[in-house]
This record gives sequence, structure tokens and C-alpha cells, in this order.
Amino acid sequence: MLDIKVIRENLDWAKKKLATRGIKPKELDDLVAIDAKRRDALNQSEQLKAKRNDVSKQIAQAKRNKEDAGPAIKSMREVGKQIKDLDKTVDDLTEKQRYILLRLPNFPADSDPVGPDDSYNEEVRKWNDPTKFSFKPKAHWDIGTDLDILDWDRAAKVSGARFVYYKGAGALLERAVSNFFLDENTKDGYTEIIPPYLVNDASMQGTGQFPKFHEAVYTIVDNDNPDKPRDLTLIPTAEVPLVNYFRNNIIHENKLPINVTAFSPAFRSEAGSAGRDTRGLIRMHEFRKVEMVKVCKPKDSWDQLEKLTHNAEHLLQKLGLPYHVVALSTGDASFTSAKTYDLEVWMPYQDKYREISSCSNCTDFQARRAKIRYRDENGKLHLAHTLNGSGLAVGRTVAAILENYQNEDESVTVPDVLVPYMNGMKKITKQSSLI
Repeated sequence: MLDIKVIRENLDWAKKKLATRGIKPKELDDLVAIDAKRRDALNQSEQLKAKRNDVSKQIAQAKRNKEDAGPAIKSMREVGKQIKDLDKTVDDLTEKQRYILLRLPNFPADSDPVGPDDSYNEEVRKWNDPTKFSFKPKAHWDIGTDLDILDWDRAAKVSGARFVYYKGAGALLERAVSNFFLDENTKDGYTEIIPPYLVNDASMQGTGQFPKFHEAVYTIVDNDNPDKPRDLTLIPTAEVPLVNYFRNNIIHENKLPINVTAFSPAFRSEAGSAGRDTRGLIRMHEFRKVEMVKVCKPKDSWDQLEKLTHNAEHLLQKLGLPYHVVALSTGDASFTSAKTYDLEVWMPYQDKYREISSCSNCTDFQARRAKIRYRDENGKLHLAHTLNGSGLAVGRTVAAILENYQNEDESVTVPDVLVPYMNGMKKITKQSSLI
């Protein structure tokens, strides 16, 4: 959530910044007008309360002197009614102000490419050349089906579209990838956490998923009252429980930066994505991901973003998967992010790079919503900065391995770093009717 004081004192700057993220200037004008009325009502209320305190002392003195305090008491009853009305006005305007603030995205960093969509993203660097074959490469969904390690038809029967069964070597590969990621992340100084997979509304709001993205998630309903959602949502990413672990907490500055990582399922309704990536592991309703989260002091967050991004790159490099890093434009970055680097892995069948990780600096945007603060050596409280990144999306990594390591004989070579996690298996070959 943005700081109303920053908007109020830098209105023209705020309008220009948020215009690059699709926010119309009138929304900020309305916000500042509400804020002005709220502060005026608050000031009037505080003045009347001060007056009431003074007169109350005078009334008490008059009573002690056995003087007539009736007129003053009557006057104070009227003042009390005015205070009550003003306080209600303050509460109403505060709620209106908060309603708007909760729906405004983070300010983009000055270094962000400016543009309305992903066509304005800028390549920052590239690692290795795209994989080339002497034969026509197959799509990962066909490779998985032909090897009998991915079953889409039975998943559709059991759950519906955009679900899959991993079988045999496919299940082993998925598990190998996630374990490899966790091992590498913990070597890099992240503390592993197994978080809850159901979170409450306050947690979803704390990381910025609510109120804006209700339609993108799966919310639990009360069986006795199906029209009434319960205060529980399946996590769309482990970022939510990891960041909210620190919600309403005060951290001592000598503990910063904090680095945590988690492997978890992720659940997304993919609302609005009809017709996009309807086949394969790229856009599923349920998938698994290893997440990385950092909490740090504001002065360190930009260096921490570079470290976070390199942590994710390290995983792709160890797997030998070609990728590039792109800086997202102001119109393509996530709602909470001030700056995002996307890692896009090469997918030979599609002949293009596809996102496999987003590494974002959310500055104090989430910390203000979730009240994540640290205390400095002088005892003063400050909002922390939060960062998050995929390290990495497991299903998309499996897809990239299947496509980049496929062989003409229809087998798939296992990347060297995963062989120990695959019980020594160096090549995945067609399996005969596992089940």
C-alpha cells in the first residue's frame, strides 16, 4: 500500500508515476480530496476535544465553588454531539481513503522500462544460446505422453482441464527438481520453511492479492452456506504465507536481511486466460513451486534484488537450461512490485523464451499493508522492504528439461546435477504400461 503522505506532498510526481501503470490522475485527485476532508474533520474534532477538556475542568471548579454550571454543561453536551458526528465523518473518510489506497499499485522504479505491456520489456542479459536440434523438436506435453510419464486425459477425467498426473520417472523428475532447488537455496543462505497452504483474508491483503485479485484464486466456502466464502484461500504462491510470517511483527535490525524459501503447491483459477497455454505445464490450475522471500532494510533492497535474481539464475545455470533476464515494463510488472526481473527459459518447440521466475522488489508496499517493521539501534521503528522470487517454478522447469534435453530416439537425458536425485537414472525412456 502506498503512503498517503508521499502522494499528498508529491501529487504531480505520483500522477506521472502511476499513469505508467494505468492509473488515471482523477483517482489521485479524488484520493487527495478525501484526505483533505478527513484531516480537516480530524483537526476540528481534536480542537473540540481540547475545548471540552478545558471546559470540563471549569465545570468541576464551578461545582466545587457551588456555582451554577448548568449553561456550561448544556454547551458541552452540544460539543459532545459535534465530536461524535466529526469522529464518524473521520471514520467514513478513512475507510474511503483506504479503499482507494488498497487498489493502487506500487510506484515503479525510475529504472523500469515505461510501457503498457510486455512488448516494452527490455532484455538485460542472456545465458547460453538457444538449444538447437538436428531433428524437429517435440512439445513437452507430447514427450511426456509418449514416455508415459504425464497423463493429461485421466487428470481431466478426475479434476478437469489444466491438471495432470505425473507418473513413474515423471513424478521422480518433479520431486528431483524441487529437492535440488531447496538444497541449492539453503546452501545460498535461505532458511527452509514448510508453510500452511490455506491462508486468511488478512494474509492475502497483506501481500497485495486482495482486494484486487479475488477472481484469480480459489476461496473455501462454508458447506452449510455455499454463498458465503470462509476466511480461507488456497495459496496462489508460497510468497503469501512466507511474507505474512512477519506480519504485525517488529524485527531487530541485526537480524536483517532475512532469507526464507519454501516448496509448496500453488493454486490459480487463471481467470481471463482462456485460450492461452491450454496444453502443457505452463499454465496450470495446480502446480508446484519453490519460492524465495527476503526481508531487509530499505537501503539494502536493490542489492538484495540483484542477489535474489542471481540465486534464481544459478539454478538454471546448474541445470544447463538457456535463458535470458528481462526487466519488466511499468505496465507488465506485478501490482506489488517496484521493479521486476523475469527469468525466461528457452522452450525449443515454441521457439521462444517463456517465464520461469519473477524476482521482484516490493519496497515497503507489502510491509505497510502487513505492518512488517524493524527496530534500529536507537529504538526507532521503520517499515522493512520485502522481495520475492520463484526459485523456481517446478512444473515449468520439468517442461524445459523435457524439451531441451530430448533426443531423436524419443528419450530424454537427465541433467547431470539431477542424476543423484533420480536414483542414478541418466536417461528417461519409454516405460511399458506402468499402471
